[in-house]
Amino acid sequence: MEFGICLASRPSDVDYVVEAERLGFTHCWAADSQMIWSDVYATLALIADRTTTMQIGTGVAVAATRPAPVTAAAHATINELAPGRVFCGIGTGNTAMRMMGHKPMRLAEFDDYLGTLRPLLAGEEAELTFRGQTGPVKHLMPNDGFVRFDESIPIHVSAFGPKALEIAARRGDGLITSVPPDPAAVRVLRTRLEAAAEAAGRSLDRDTFPVATLTTMLVLENGESLESERVRRQTGAFAIASVHYLYEQVVQFGRRPPAHLAEFWDDYVALVEQTPVERRHQRIHEGHNCWVIPEEEPFITPELINATCLVGTRGDLVAKIADLEESGLDQLVLLPPLAEKEAVIRSVAEEILPAF
Repeated sequence: MEFGICLASRPSDVDYVVEAERLGFTHCWAADSQMIWSDVYATLALIADRTTTMQIGTGVAVAATRPAPVTAAAHATINELAPGRVFCGIGTGNTAMRMMGHKPMRLAEFDDYLGTLRPLLAGEEAELTFRGQTGPVKHLMPNDGFVRFDESIPIHVSAFGPKALEIAARRGDGLITSVPPDPAAVRVLRTRLEAAAEAAGRSLDRDTFPVATLTTMLVLENGESLESERVRRQTGAFAIASVHYLYEQVVQFGRRPPAHLAEFWDDYVALVEQTPVERRHQRIHEGHNCWVIPEEEPFITPELINATCLVGTRGDLVAKIADLEESGLDQLVLLPPLAEKEAVIRSVAEEILPAF
């Protein structure tokens, strides 16, 4: 099992990434959400300059906000700064697009986008359709210090539902998702991926197609419960962000909220829908994965924490992570809240990483 961090992109947090590298974390996934965080590529450039061994990349880049040549050139520029350490996490823009009041990129368009992006990330020519016109495009000066393609830039596709997983299996070099930290859920995910790959005439090998999931982790102290103030403080932001996501899924697709939200779902909906519909897309993502706004604090229940985060004693967590690995998971990507992020990764590095 590998352990990575996800960074809410912010230049002042480069020291945090340096510390994560020192502690043994293997990957830094820098998030790309333009209306809440800093520019992801400016942040990655600073990280590339300050780190030496860690794999660094987008976690994830938003296809809907940049044409494929722009995304390719940005990653190839970071690859010039950190040769061979760069990866491209890419998705349709669930958060980034919704916070602007728009839906994520359609999956058919995303599929085409990845088909264009892959050769461009390899420094090759691709056919680009842009503003109704189609023509060849490639980087014209790849060997003059502007970009680097000699060291490959793998594509990790962000996917959740069955159709997106099919695209990931056909187009990607890996998967980044946010599956519940449950071995049974990971097994279902791997089965779907392998079936999709087989249908596309491809075989997925764990050594060449890793699966990573976004979560957060907390090592319980002796006698500590999920209701403790420390647990709520260190897991609440990630747990509540999952509620933000699920609310939008319910509204757009009419899906039923999962059972672990039943205790507070009606109250949460009533709170969100106090905001006029034309500004609701801004309200939903307040504090997103960084902190919990005061009015959402009551929704941090033990059931929510248990369903979305990895929390347990050291022994429990080591056993569960081993089961997750056996079930087909290759990397845990931790996204702690801003104020607690150093404490979280140091605890995980001391208590959990030595076992793996």
